[in-house]
Amino acid sequence: MPSDPVEFPLARLEQLKTSFTPQDAAHIERLLARLERARFRDPVLLGRFHEALLFVLAHPCNARILRHSERLLATFTERVAPLRAAGADLYPLEDPEISGIAGTAFSAIFTYPIACHLAARYPGAVDMDWEAYEDASRMGPSLPRWIPLLEEDTFVEANVPFKEWVDAARGRKPSLAWLLARLAEWRGSPEEKAGLYDALRIPLRWEMGDSPAARTHTRLPAGRIYYQRTPLIRRSEVSLEAALDSPPLPLRRLSARRGAALLDLLRDTSAARYRELWGFSYGDPDTMLEAEAGRGVRIFVNGLPPPPRLPLRAYHAGLFVKNGVLVGYFETLSLFERCEVGFNVYYTFREGESAWLYGRLLRLLNQVLGVTCFSMDPYQLGHHNEEAIKAGAFWFYRKLGLRPMRPDLVRLADAEAEKILRRPGYRTPARTLERLAECAMIYERPGSPVGDWDRFEARKLGMAAARRMARSFGGDARRAREAAIEEATAALGIHPNRWGDDARRAFTHWAPVLALIPDLARWSEAEKRAVAAILRAKGGAEESRYLRLMQAQPRLRRAVLRLGS
Repeated sequence: MPSDPVEFPLARLEQLKTSFTPQDAAHIERLLARLERARFRDPVLLGRFHEALLFVLAHPCNARILRHSERLLATFTERVAPLRAAGADLYPLEDPEISGIAGTAFSAIFTYPIACHLAARYPGAVDMDWEAYEDASRMGPSLPRWIPLLEEDTFVEANVPFKEWVDAARGRKPSLAWLLARLAEWRGSPEEKAGLYDALRIPLRWEMGDSPAARTHTRLPAGRIYYQRTPLIRRSEVSLEAALDSPPLPLRRLSARRGAALLDLLRDTSAARYRELWGFSYGDPDTMLEAEAGRGVRIFVNGLPPPPRLPLRAYHAGLFVKNGVLVGYFETLSLFERCEVGFNVYYTFREGESAWLYGRLLRLLNQVLGVTCFSMDPYQLGHHNEEAIKAGAFWFYRKLGLRPMRPDLVRLADAEAEKILRRPGYRTPARTLERLAECAMIYERPGSPVGDWDRFEARKLGMAAARRMARSFGGDARRAREAAIEEATAALGIHPNRWGDDARRAFTHWAPVLALIPDLARWSEAEKRAVAAILRAKGGAEESRYLRLMQAQPRLRRAVLRLGS
């Protein structure tokens, strides 16, 4: 028998949340009414209740269940309060899988842009967590520039009380606000300020309270609700080929104001989950697109403005929203027709239609970026990622049609698949899954070249440029870069000094790669003009045009593939 009276109805709710018959809907309504009256004494059970409600909210059977789930979620601050008052261990509610529940708090280390963002939006709720700061001595080299006479202590004494020094200097300002104000006044560049702050590794404590940033409350306007009255789409029912051949998704561009508001929300909701994404921290609100994917799902995707862009690959990030509930996120790195996809459905919603969401995402990326070849990083498959090993992530993607990019791992996967067929109940051992996750997986759209990208890594391009720098310029980056710019300029017959700042920066990044192409000067004038157009597009308004231009240049593609393979 369950030791806690809420355990049985909660377990039944978790069991029925993926069932959508009228009989199950009526049962869910009764369970919600019963749990509404219950008092939760165990934080673990309260966390499970929270996640079940969010799942039901994203996949409601009917309007009554939708409204009831929303009403119950609105009570969580008052449900957490008595647990906190009783001195209960609330750590289970701070677990990264479910963090961000209203009424809770957690500590995490964030980078400079996110620290600034949180301090500005939640000044009374986010501050330095001195109790969790295990290495406050990191402040020693930095703080003397802002606190007079601190050198007397930090340069020669052990166990410097940095909190006391900051408390003496900050007046009535919170510690974080005081430090960020000093950094804002400092004459260093934005990159130097970020580097100095990040080196401090300061844990921040966020008291969520009833904040709209809490996952409990974070919603987007849902518009027309999709009520789930049929079974969820299983992975076995998803075909990536069919998904890529399906009609284009309806698209619209958001205004810059709406794009900026959405990026603020994305920074909030990522931070509430201990996460940061480059594309959210530095996202460009002018590039935000909204796609209607069907079944109540909208996909938002944005790019980066020119300064924080990567040197070679195009970067995009985005969010999945189902019936107004944030259910996952993604980021992509694209070069020519290849797109590396980081796909993440939040823990709460992994019993939903993850495979279908993945197919819709690939369709959108093909539609917006023109990419036809999709790869999955080893980390997502389980390389140094215990969660992915436990979830069997390798088989999720293998059964969708992705293949390992190493022949020996293709053979291993085939042998494991044969064992699964022949031996009922067989599960691939964790050690074998770890081996299968040693390299990336890839899916090439039918009709696309097969195997061209199997040995390519963007890192290899950088390594080739670094070896040239060591060999010809004694390891001097400045000399190597200047020489590469001069060689690429002469080979292409262009005048980048006449270009705008962003296009000139893109050329500077590409120059070390162009200088590695031995026959670049012998390319046709049309090919050289095309390369110049690609470089200028890299510094243009959107990187999607950069990719489209690249995809039309097979000679540049062959050269880059050769250097990176």
